[in-house]
Amino acid sequence: MRTQIAPSLSATDPEIVVFADDEESRDRQFVNALARGLEVLRCFRPGEVYLSNAEMARRTAIPKPTISRLTYTLTKLGYLGYSDNLGKYQLGAGVLALGYRMLSNLDVRKLARPLMEELAEHAQASVSMGARDRHSMVYVESCRSSANVTLRLDVGSRIPLMTTAMGKALLCILPQGERDYLLDHARTHDAERWPQIRAGVEQALKDYQDRGFCISAGEWQSDVHAVGVPLLGLDGEQVLAFNCGGPAFLLSRDKLETDLGPRLAALVKNIETNMGRT
Repeated sequence: MRTQIAPSLSATDPEIVVFADDEESRDRQFVNALARGLEVLRCFRPGEVYLSNAEMARRTAIPKPTISRLTYTLTKLGYLGYSDNLGKYQLGAGVLALGYRMLSNLDVRKLARPLMEELAEHAQASVSMGARDRHSMVYVESCRSSANVTLRLDVGSRIPLMTTAMGKALLCILPQGERDYLLDHARTHDAERWPQIRAGVEQALKDYQDRGFCISAGEWQSDVHAVGVPLLGLDGEQVLAFNCGGPAFLLSRDKLETDLGPRLAALVKNIETNMGRT
């Protein structure tokens, strides 16, 4: 029997707790109405099907009358569906269509998947590719091995940026200014854990420079170990990152350092070659 381990996720999502706390909200070119509509769509967490206007207002700090107008409009456009019986909303097919259009245009997934499947089976773990969304990483591709014990994280899963191998790998190749902005956000919004976060990121930068990969051994979840490697797109703008991870009792730190880290770095190098990068 195959056991799937679902890493515990925080009950609160810092991406949507407070609306418009960034500098963009004061930008004259910034369309607040559009931003608020997108915040409504972000309210839905994994495993949640229905939300009421009151719940979305509480999560976004947007006034309930405004939420009501936004949900009405999003329903008319097909991005939300409404249940008369429950008096609540669910994500509509329009959201799914947008997501799949993005994924279908991500050519690197086609190049990466066979290599990811091979490494996942070798490691008896999971191999995933993700992109940054604000202060998190979102899986855009994921492969699991045939092992009886594996992590249950699929396409669309969201994980922290600062404490995961995938997130720290991405930080390693961001421009200094963008990385500093993200670190400053972490320092401000997670002051209690900031010393550990800073130390982890500093170690990741060193490991990536010295080894070509970085490690998260219990920093995100105490029972999860992983390695991460970043990938810069051909346009120099699209930044992705890969991880190979699983239960800590199966993936020792020594295995991460001597086997899976070098293999994941070689996987990314192979993808870069196939993409036409030298």
